[in-house]
Amino acid sequence: MLGQSFNSLIELVKVFKDEQTCIEYLEELIWSDGVVSPFDPSSKVYKCAGNKYKCKNTGLYFNVKTNTMFDSTKIELQKWFMAIWLITSHKKGISSHQLAKDIGVTQKTAWFMLQRMRNCFEIENNHELDNEVEVDETFVGGKNKNRHANKKVANSQGRSCKDKTPVVGMVERDGKLVAKKVKTTAAKYLTPEIIKTIKEAATLYTDEWGSYSGLDRLYNHLFVKHNSGEYVNGDIYTNTIEGFWSLLKRGIVGIYHFVSRKHLQYYVDEFVFRYNTRKFDTEKARFDYFLTAISTKYLPYKTLIAAA
Repeated sequence: MLGQSFNSLIELVKVFKDEQTCIEYLEELIWSDGVVSPFDPSSKVYKCAGNKYKCKNTGLYFNVKTNTMFDSTKIELQKWFMAIWLITSHKKGISSHQLAKDIGVTQKTAWFMLQRMRNCFEIENNHELDNEVEVDETFVGGKNKNRHANKKVANSQGRSCKDKTPVVGMVERDGKLVAKKVKTTAAKYLTPEIIKTIKEAATLYTDEWGSYSGLDRLYNHLFVKHNSGEYVNGDIYTNTIEGFWSLLKRGIVGIYHFVSRKHLQYYVDEFVFRYNTRKFDTEKARFDYFLTAISTKYLPYKTLIAAA
């Protein structure tokens, strides 16, 4: 089945016409080297009736959906496949209201499906970066000047995190991008993320924000002086990562309208996944790649709505 081509939502529905077809496709994709128990990967596996298998070492039964994004779901896989196609092919995402209409579920169900999918997008947000890397930070949240008088937040100008959430982004030129939510833009929060993500041999390009000054001891660090009106100085610029911030914010404002501080990383992961897979030849290639990321990505509803 993996050889079958589908380049539109209509073609996808025709290929995955029922539950069994979807299950067989998942098994072929996820277990390409043989069936593996989610409870003990080293265990021998017995085939049982239907689509069930038994783990010899634990005695537990499982199927291809066990411990994945599809675990414990009552929604048919055809609708899940449609949702995956829609969220991975839309350039700026899709709202839960629109997804609910498109696949015929409630808005609450569509939101939960989207959050489960975003939980899998993390696969593209843990790369190690090298060579020339741009680093910048942004704030996600409304601007005080756009708020009604009774909703304005006092002393929230500039880099205040009272009503905005900071995100640090790192992009290797002509390579991958990583973006993480941080508590503040102080050096003690930015530096660990940078060191964890960027190799010591890399050249860093930033602006003149003071939290980056200590990086001179660790990297070849060059910066532009935005406060002086300097945005490009030869190879020294942060335009690539700033372009990503534009995509992220347009998507949030135009599609999602509001993203809570608690769930922001899920949405950041979604946009990072879309950016890092932008050069895939086909939508089917991105669809298949996403399905390989669902293993060990079970996200219970109670965990999702639990207090931060």
